[in-house]
Amino acid sequence: MVTKSSWQISRAPAKVNLSLKVVGRRADGYHLLDSIVVFSNFGDHLALKPTLSAPTLSIRGPFASNLESSPENNLAFLADRAFVEAFGGTRCDIRLWKRLPTAAGIGGGSADAAAVLRLKAKLAGIPLNDTDLNMVALSLGADVPMCLRGRSARVGGIGETLIEAPIMPALPSVLVNPAVMLPTPSVFKLRSGPFSTSTTLPEAWNDLCEVSEAVNDLGNDLMQAAIHIEPVIKEVLSNLKAMAGLNVASMSGSGATCFGLFDDLKSARQAAHVLKRRWPGWWVAETVLNP
Repeated sequence: MVTKSSWQISRAPAKVNLSLKVVGRRADGYHLLDSIVVFSNFGDHLALKPTLSAPTLSIRGPFASNLESSPENNLAFLADRAFVEAFGGTRCDIRLWKRLPTAAGIGGGSADAAAVLRLKAKLAGIPLNDTDLNMVALSLGADVPMCLRGRSARVGGIGETLIEAPIMPALPSVLVNPAVMLPTPSVFKLRSGPFSTSTTLPEAWNDLCEVSEAVNDLGNDLMQAAIHIEPVIKEVLSNLKAMAGLNVASMSGSGATCFGLFDDLKSARQAAHVLKRRWPGWWVAETVLNP
């Protein structure tokens, strides 16, 4: 019997690319990456409940209106179906509280799909490193396997190759999106120049200074293309760099969300307060990366 008490809660933390190098391109057009990914303590929230009827999807929250109303176009809904097709079990009603901006370079939809897979796998006793589970994740999108893992990683291939990232501390941060949606394919299409080469990384970045130096040195190969499409990204970075306590600022993924790494939580909180007051139309979130 399905009851109210069978609701289960899952979190979908934002994904942030501290660095992103485009190192090649496959014959099918997918680009090959070398990226350092970390996760935030801020993200979407989902609730799932097994249903004996046709499954439903309800979306609320500050960015609910950015998503299409059809469940068939929502990655969380598709993840529930894909899991049942692969492993059996019962479909679920899904309630999604959308707190992350969409098409923003922080894996919102992929994080939602991964949160569904992670919760259903836990309830079914399937480990997150299960090969079939990760194949299901990859079938939903290149970012879903890294979001399923949910912790820092060095990402290769199109997103499916995950190895240990350098050990690093928790990173007080501010995320900023200038209220623009930036579809990933458009940014990759505009990227020009030769492919980058992968670099050897240390086993650990011991403090915020070392992480910041690495972010600055490694960079993001998609940043210039993203700025060309949405010049406001340059303004976001300039505003972050003007904040007290800022160590380094860069863009996550294909944009348009940018991040700043700060000396401490107090500095991050103060910077977020200033940015929210100065740019009320922007999305600003103080957070901790790699918590």
